Amino acid sequence: MDWLERVTKLRQWTGNGVRAPHKPLLLLYALGRFQEDADGELRYTAVEEDLKRLLAEYGPANRTSPAYPFHHLVSDGVWEVRTDRGPGSPGTGILRLRAAGAAGRLAPELRAALRRDPSLLGRMARALLDLHFPPSLHGELCEAVGLELELAETAPVAAGRRQRDRRMRELVLTAYEYQCAFCGYDGRVGAMPVGLEAAHVRWWAFDGPDAVDNGLCLCALHHKLFDKGVLGVGDGHRILVSQRFVGRSAAAREHVTSLAGRRLLGPQPGTPPVAAAHRAWHTRQVFHGIPRPAAVT
Repeated sequence: MDWLERVTKLRQWTGNGVRAPHKPLLLLYALGRFQEDADGELRYTAVEEDLKRLLAEYGPANRTSPAYPFHHLVSDGVWEVRTDRGPGSPGTGILRLRAAGAAGRLAPELRAALRRDPSLLGRMARALLDLHFPPSLHGELCEAVGLELELAETAPVAAGRRQRDRRMRELVLTAYEYQCAFCGYDGRVGAMPVGLEAAHVRWWAFDGPDAVDNGLCLCALHHKLFDKGVLGVGDGHRILVSQRFVGRSAAAREHVTSLAGRRLLGPQPGTPPVAAAHRAWHTRQVFHGIPRPAAVT
């Protein structure tokens, strides 16, 4: 059985490019717990709060109950659920899962495969990360689910799978003249830019192209905040700042809340700005909450 293929083909709700990372998040969490205790099971009542936090932090703005993936991941053949009455999930109702003493864990065949080939865990995890989340979030997401991965465990690219365009970073940084489109940061060490990154507006994992009109040159801080939905780009290429962001320090005001309503810096003349379709996708699928009013200057 090809477990990597099964992981890349998880059945997920789809519609108009909407993100649905609920099953991938649960599976990453389960892989982390397997790494910690290969024989343990995840009782729903014990992990419900963890899964809620993961969905709130890394899922789309429209929240979904952790009961949904806990029940539905069974259909993908990588997960099993038992209750106090025996095998099988009682459904997607939170109260039912709690009352029935539902507990889940990786399917027996998958647990056996992971024991035979420990590197499989890393390859599965990296496939899930690459398919559903931008690279800027991989490290902290692994930390959040308790996964410890080695770079050597990366799986080779499968035939026919989309490959990233290695020129993307250079093209985007050049288009924005090596400065952060949000704050203007343009640090260098010698001739080399430092702390500047090419951010996908529509995530590569969700068919975002490696193209300048889907990219922004951002400093490391603003790239992370952009991918976490704190920042966005609205009409007129003006910066959106989520009302959910709270920062009382002068640094938070200077580097985040004061950006509200500012126009992006760049790109340079003759270079296409961020396409409206990509901006709209990010606003719907990543940006959290309502934008703050434009900062008063």
